[in-house]
Amino acid sequence: QVQLVESGGGLVQTGGSLRLSCAASGSIFGVADMGWYRQAPGKQRELVATITTGFSTNYADSVKSRFTISRDNAKNTVYLQMNSLEPEDTAVYYCNAYIARLFGRPQDYWGQGTQVTVSS
Repeated sequence: QVQLVESGGGLVQTGGSLRLSCAASGSIFGVADMGWYRQAPGKQRELVATITTGFSTNYADSVKSRFTISRDNAKNTVYLQMNSLEPEDTAVYYCNAYIARLFGRPQDYWGQGTQVTVSS
């Protein structure tokens, strides 16, 4: 069994900051790429940022220079530092990780989602 547990969402004013965390736990052999996605009401889920085990990063154009993704490989944890938040950033944020289990084939796992609300 593998779980991704997110934390750090909440309500913040425009221009504020939040830091999301997501920890993978369970019967894990290794964690490859990790990332954050978000889904706003009435919209499709979209990529926010990804990071490889070698710390190469990729960002959506809409969050570049405002958001920073990082990870701690020893803790199987990924973070998303969000600065200069805008109302358009309001969404449920989901953690994603490609994980090899001790037994079974590697696969994608998703967290339960954490709400981020930015008030104007």
